[in-house]
Amino acid sequence: MAINKSERSESALIVIDVQVNVVKDAYLRDEKVANMLAAVTKARAASVPVIWVRHSAEDLPLGSDGWQIVPDLVPFDSEPIIEKRYRSSFIETNLEKVLTKLKVSQLYICGAETNNCVRHTAMGALDAGYDIVLLEDAHTTTSFEWDGFVIDAARTIDEQNTNFIGYSLPTCSAGIKKVSEIWN
Repeated sequence: MAINKSERSESALIVIDVQVNVVKDAYLRDEKVANMLAAVTKARAASVPVIWVRHSAEDLPLGSDGWQIVPDLVPFDSEPIIEKRYRSSFIETNLEKVLTKLKVSQLYICGAETNNCVRHTAMGALDAGYDIVLLEDAHTTTSFEWDGFVIDAARTIDEQNTNFIGYSLPTCSAGIKKVSEIWN
């Protein structure tokens, strides 16, 4: 069921899983986190709400040092932090409730990992009827080997960015922008 955009017309920035252990070996970690910080700074200056998402799992225990958001990015006390256990930030969380309260219909998305939580959150948002903008230079992941093949982080990021070029559904759409192109 799509959200009612006549009642919800605001935007929000979602910063997904930029946690110490999640991004420690991420592709272009420092550059990507700096771009995320730039997006957060621009959102705050434009009075766009910033919503943080933090993942916990067996290998990322709640409250551990590796579970913390990276010290480069510091949420304000007034900014919600969504705690999640699944790849989509919408599953068994209060994200939808937060977005409803803020009257949000468009999400700007950045964070980690591109092929997991960023992808699943973006697709969950589209399924719920949100328009999304993936910040093409502010998400990252880690290369890994699977079944004898190397899954390259840079190509994974490229693939996700191209998935949203001109993408639309009957009730919503997706696109990509560079951080330099938002809230100028």
